[in-house]
Amino acid sequence: MKIGEPPRSPRQRKRELLARLDRETDVWVATADADGVPCLVPLWFLWDGEALWLATRPTTPTARNLRDAGRARLALGDTQDVVLVDGDAELFDADEVPEAAAEGFLARTGWDPRADPLPYVYVRVRPRSVQARNGEHEMRGRFLMRDGAWVEGAEG
Repeated sequence: MKIGEPPRSPRQRKRELLARLDRETDVWVATADADGVPCLVPLWFLWDGEALWLATRPTTPTARNLRDAGRARLALGDTQDVVLVDGDAELFDADEVPEAAAEGFLARTGWDPRADPLPYVYVRVRPRSVQARNGEHEMRGRFLMRDGAWVEGAEG
């Protein structure tokens, strides 16, 4: 997109966002510990239509931060075409994860953390807010979701 082009409508942004969540496999995961020390890692993800599912070792800073704070910021794209998702995080041991999420993650990534010899936890991130913008000219209207609900014009 170019600055001279009109911004996309909320409906178009949502449609492109959902297609992107179905197409992409990597997401940046940002967390912080109790002292505010940030941690940023790329992880594979699955979008199930309501939440993003990730997997990581339970001993990583990311897992500890998610367990302690219960929230994360996820990012897709580059600085010109970015999606930011702020959400509530819940961890599941490999033997507690819902079957549909684990099987979907396997189908999407080709990897089954449940079968790995090392322990892994699954993380469900339920979006509370979603921003999508393709360039500076789309800063206004970038919020597609607030407080867990699609904004007016983006629903449907």
